[in-house]
Amino acid sequence: MAESKPKAKPKVDTARAWREARALLKQHRGSLALGLGLMLISRLAGLVLPASTKYLIDDVLGKRNLHLLMPLALGAGAATLIQAITSYANSQVVSVAAQRAIMTMRQRVQDHMLRLPIRYFDGTKSGVVISRVMNDAEGIRNLVGTGLIQLVGGALTALIALSVLFWLNWKLTLATVLFLGVFGGAMALAFRKLRPLFRKRSEITADITGRLTESIGGVRILKVYVAEERERKIFAEGTERLFTNIASTLTGTSAITAFGTAIVGALGVLIMILGGQAIFAGTMTLGDLIMYTFFVGLMAAPVVQIANIGTQVSEAFAGLDRIREILDMATEDQEDATREALPTVEGAVAFRDVHFAYEAEAPVLKGLSFDVPAGSTVALVGSSGSGKSTILSLVMAFNHPQQGQVLVDGKDVHGLKLREYRAKLGVVMQDNFLFDGTVADNIGFAKPGATREEIEAVGRIAHVHEFVDRFEQGYDTVVGERGVKLSGGQRQRVAIARAILADPRILLLDEATSSLDSESEALIRDGLRRLRTGRTTFVIAHRLSTIESADQILVVEHGEIVERGTHRELIVLGGRYKQLHDRQHGLELDQFINPGEDLTLPGTAR
Repeated sequence: MAESKPKAKPKVDTARAWREARALLKQHRGSLALGLGLMLISRLAGLVLPASTKYLIDDVLGKRNLHLLMPLALGAGAATLIQAITSYANSQVVSVAAQRAIMTMRQRVQDHMLRLPIRYFDGTKSGVVISRVMNDAEGIRNLVGTGLIQLVGGALTALIALSVLFWLNWKLTLATVLFLGVFGGAMALAFRKLRPLFRKRSEITADITGRLTESIGGVRILKVYVAEERERKIFAEGTERLFTNIASTLTGTSAITAFGTAIVGALGVLIMILGGQAIFAGTMTLGDLIMYTFFVGLMAAPVVQIANIGTQVSEAFAGLDRIREILDMATEDQEDATREALPTVEGAVAFRDVHFAYEAEAPVLKGLSFDVPAGSTVALVGSSGSGKSTILSLVMAFNHPQQGQVLVDGKDVHGLKLREYRAKLGVVMQDNFLFDGTVADNIGFAKPGATREEIEAVGRIAHVHEFVDRFEQGYDTVVGERGVKLSGGQRQRVAIARAILADPRILLLDEATSSLDSESEALIRDGLRRLRTGRTTFVIAHRLSTIESADQILVVEHGEIVERGTHRELIVLGGRYKQLHDRQHGLELDQFINPGEDLTLPGTAR
């Protein structure tokens, strides 16, 4: 077996992330402008207290001008109060804006994602999908929220402080800038290394979430096969990879912080030496040196703070890159813009030399051709894996043939507006999905605004009424996640009622009665017969008794139609359909067992 090549590490597309960031900043420019204004006032007010130390030491204390003490103190106090008020207001403005931006982005991504073609969901774990919607949007707060404001505020404070420092002692300031320049270069290098790690972290988190979602959803299977320990190991491996990633980023950010601390310490030593010499030389007063020290702190602190803020912004860009990756995918609505409108559907369906494969080397359908007149019923019969469900998937336009055409009323489905076309479809699957709501909610899902009378009417047709009457809450009974509080047969009856309420032109039934007992099936068969009247219906059923009334039966094997006709015609033909029919009715069983064939399972006694 050939060795698989290792996956290339995904790189952050900075240009793509910038496009999303610019759009965000433009959308929230009002709150950002107000936040920046408040931040400017806060930062300027914050300079008053350290600046007043020079005048306190040189003019008030040094020259003993005590009458200046109270005005100086009141001015510093007032400035501090203004700083506190504007800082609080700024936090409120930008924090609320950030949460609103996160909410809007989640809604936008979810809306876009639900409109993507079904192939995206077939190839993406549910945990990854959830992570894209919920987690990747979190980093926005560092752009629209306090992160970007602090970044700009820190840079502004550092610039003003630098100007004051040059005014006080330009030689000492040049040395200070040199130290901080080294620190800035180290941070730029560190951020280039850290950004891919943050992207990888979200991917690992999505993988872990996906596996956890699967294990919880399949907890019954997991317990039946005593697989708790295996699942624990898989989850542990994932969390260990996440830990390694987080540890790496923590090491990077800790190194930056430690380096920043060392730079600040070196600056302190430098100021002590050069500042002391300047005082003895008479080029600086004691007040100048104290003020200089404060302003070095005002300049250095924001630069050190950039280490944390820059990391957060890098994380935000990684998230925006993944979001933009999703938003750049063409939705079915976008594809519909160039497609033909479909105001009405009669329901005539035709396959013309249809070839389809999920993987190139494994064809599923091989040149299928057949016609289903409008209002008729076609049944698909064959072995598991023969391509029956794929045929329904092509009718629903979840997939498209690599060769040939699927026609509805003479028009290629691939060229129709999918939203208009699918609005004319109804489906009952073997594994029917129910939402965590009431029975009425799940039936009414097919027709928003349906009255209770309509819901109960279709409930009677699908024989939902029989078991709902035994519930204390009736149709208002909550079914639980995926309908877990109902039996398989009850879930299928609800799904059938939902399909009846949709009043579709084309109905697709994929093992719609597989979870029903014989008595319930007989009752439901009557309901389905009424539902099929006047509608084009595709039926997949292993119980051949449910399809004997079909207008035509297609026997599909290995992606090809091997027999076609009515039930009576195929029985007379005596081919594959008759074999299936006889086998299901317990006849001629011996013809399916080869003489001398060993039917013993591996590892069991003969």
